[in-house]
Amino acid sequence: MIFLKTEDEIELMRKANLLVGSTLAEIGKAIRPGVTTKQLDKIAEEFIRDHGAVPTFKGFPNPYGPEFPASICTSVNEQVVHGIPNDEPLREGDIVSVDCGTLLEGFNGDSAYTFMVGEVSDEVKNLLRVTKEALYKGIETSFAGKRIGDIGYAVQQHCEGNGYGVVREFVGHGIGKEMHEDPAVPNYGKRGDGKMIKNGLCIAIEPMITMGTYEVFMLPDKWTIITRDRKPAAHFEHTIAIHHGKPDILSSFEEIEKLGV
Repeated sequence: MIFLKTEDEIELMRKANLLVGSTLAEIGKAIRPGVTTKQLDKIAEEFIRDHGAVPTFKGFPNPYGPEFPASICTSVNEQVVHGIPNDEPLREGDIVSVDCGTLLEGFNGDSAYTFMVGEVSDEVKNLLRVTKEALYKGIETSFAGKRIGDIGYAVQQHCEGNGYGVVREFVGHGIGKEMHEDPAVPNYGKRGDGKMIKNGLCIAIEPMITMGTYEVFMLPDKWTIITRDRKPAAHFEHTIAIHHGKPDILSSFEEIEKLGV
């Protein structure tokens, strides 16, 4: 069932999502060679709780195994999504996707950003650039009266047109009082297909794009998803509301981008 949000609920969603943006910026300040993703997780949890919210991901249920043990997902290089923070130091040239969720005043925020660790190769920079562009192309398609398939089509065309793979098994989603609500929002699709986009719809759009094959598999930890060919993957995510017929981005990369990362 799809829950359309009221004006007041959209503003509560905005608060939760802006906190996610600020949390990602705090993490961005700390990312450098030698830092561990477990250290980044500690920064995130403290920052979220200090601002009166709860890290939604911590203890998140898993149909395949244990609950998620951390406050953020940190997916390094060939890890696509759901990477578990650990004690392994980040290295020069790595990329790390940080996915973060907050629960604030009864509503969820959800956003992700792929950070560069020091200097990375030009081909990896290009993967990140195209993935981020695809996110905004999906958002720009999200007008009332369009359909969910139009979003996926926009993302897929941009990424595959640049020679990249579009992950099929993991998709964006509706969001509100629950982190994952209907509808599913794939990063691939056909124009005019799927549920109609209506005012009050809140969705997380999150391209998960690979440098090689789009095929992925799950590690034995029952969380981490990696590319089958071990080539790098990028992940960017915004939560949006359809507000007065147009897409309204509730999360923000503004603080992150001021860091120049």
